[in-house]
Amino acid sequence: MQYRNSILAGAVVAAAGLALSAPLANAQSTPYPSKPISIVVPNPPGGVVDTSARLIADTMAKQLGQAVVIDNRAGGSGNIAYQMVARAPKDGYTLLASYSAYHVGNPSMFAKLPWSQKDLVPVALITVATNVITVNPAVPANNLKEFIAYLKQNPGKVNYASQGNGSLSHVGTELFTQVTDTKMVHVPYKGSGPAIQDVLAGQVQVFITTPPSVIGHIQTGKLKPLAVTSKARHPMLPNVPTTAEAGLPGFELEAWVALFAPAGTPPDVVAKLTTNVKQVLEQAETKKRAEAVGIEARYLDPAGLGDLVAKDSEYWGKIIKAKNITAD
Repeated sequence: MQYRNSILAGAVVAAAGLALSAPLANAQSTPYPSKPISIVVPNPPGGVVDTSARLIADTMAKQLGQAVVIDNRAGGSGNIAYQMVARAPKDGYTLLASYSAYHVGNPSMFAKLPWSQKDLVPVALITVATNVITVNPAVPANNLKEFIAYLKQNPGKVNYASQGNGSLSHVGTELFTQVTDTKMVHVPYKGSGPAIQDVLAGQVQVFITTPPSVIGHIQTGKLKPLAVTSKARHPMLPNVPTTAEAGLPGFELEAWVALFAPAGTPPDVVAKLTTNVKQVLEQAETKKRAEAVGIEARYLDPAGLGDLVAKDSEYWGKIIKAKNITAD
């Protein structure tokens, strides 16, 4: 009788073990993705970063068979969103649309950050946006060489606008003054909108920014474009020379947006995501949509994106420290 009870007890324990292990086995074998994916955007809707994330989200969702949701978490110079993703589960369901100015600039501008680059693993580069050097029409210069000469003749008498302390327009313009050995006075704003309004009014004279925010004012003659800061001319500004064509070779200023996941995300999940993004960016419709809003769809794999982060971190870190730039 005791022997029979032991058999029964053993059977019960074995059955219980099978019951407990079944859900675990099923969970481990569940293919990715099996639920919606969130892309956290460190900016409000409508900007370059948000636009880049939305450029790929719908097509990613169709190809992966799960919804891809945009989650805008603006504030804190991007640090709110970066911290959120850095601390998210390492399962590929919470991703970050990272902005280059935050990703490679913040580590040099903040004494202490709630995240680090090591907390994030590269997935894929999504887009690149060049910048255009614009001035108020009252500035007595019709090309970049004349503008640089004017700055040299009037050191510290010309004001330039930025989207805020530590923004790409701030760091980029300081780089411009360093390369050209000129001096301008920085006037920071809370975003492109108010900055553009004061440049239009002539209260500040210069604004280096992405073409979509100023293209309309350029077309109506309210702003004067001197050069685009890229290797090739911008499709929305075909008559505006590059900085190299305008006599300033080597000065390039591009912003990028890329997809990252929490460090520790399984390699097979990262591989599936980067392959998916590559396929989305290679579609003619994606490229067309990107060009229509003034950005370029450009893919880099995780290794290439990692190299870009390392190179840009060193490049921007030097100018940020040399100019003693801090964020708001």
